[in-house]
Amino acid sequence: MGRLRRQLAGAVHPRHVAMIIDGNRRWARQWGESSEHGHRAGAVKVREFVTWCDDAGIDVVTLYLLSTDNLTGRDSAELAALTGIIADLADELSGVRDWRVHHVGSRDGLPDELVAALDRAAEATVGHPGLHINLAVGYGGRREIADAVRAIVHHHAESGGTLDELAELVTPEKIAEHLYTGGQPDPDLVIRTSGEQRLSDFMLWQSAHSEFYFVEALGPDLREVDFLRALRDFSRRQRRFGQ
Repeated sequence: MGRLRRQLAGAVHPRHVAMIIDGNRRWARQWGESSEHGHRAGAVKVREFVTWCDDAGIDVVTLYLLSTDNLTGRDSAELAALTGIIADLADELSGVRDWRVHHVGSRDGLPDELVAALDRAAEATVGHPGLHINLAVGYGGRREIADAVRAIVHHHAESGGTLDELAELVTPEKIAEHLYTGGQPDPDLVIRTSGEQRLSDFMLWQSAHSEFYFVEALGPDLREVDFLRALRDFSRRQRRFGQ
């Protein structure tokens, strides 16, 4: 990895990295283990991945941990284990370095224990100046956009504005302000493990101009060298933003 690190010295780095750590269940099946074992291994990898990002000078990391689709599509026993693992992860991340932990997503359908853990992590790290970590839990990109537009409409109605004024108000900039990540930079780089090449309803609005990098390794098998290769690939791309 020494050569990779030398290549990255002085290279352009992403400010915000979003990660879809996929393949935990497939990894567990390969080893004859339970889905819960796979999710726990994935949580360990998340902790490592965040550290790699911090060491690389990344400012913001968004981790896709539980989608709105997962809440209805997973077996209840697996879902209960997974939400407990995420709660433990939130508590753990809030005690590392000077990281700031933030929940992005809807609370609808989340267990009380998980909501409490997410709130606890956010409150414990308010004002921390280090790496900003978004935990995408109960998250869906389409739901996020709908929630943003709904918030704009509600605020406008409360102020007594007219329908014509509302039509003028609904702009891309205004919607962006009301997203779960309002005020944060959009992800420059989106990484997904397990060889799958799709977004799965993740950061649909924010990733309009993101670069994508797909890794064949299953989530728990992700290595730091894979991450560094993603950074090297990003540094070599020419980002045009429609120009």
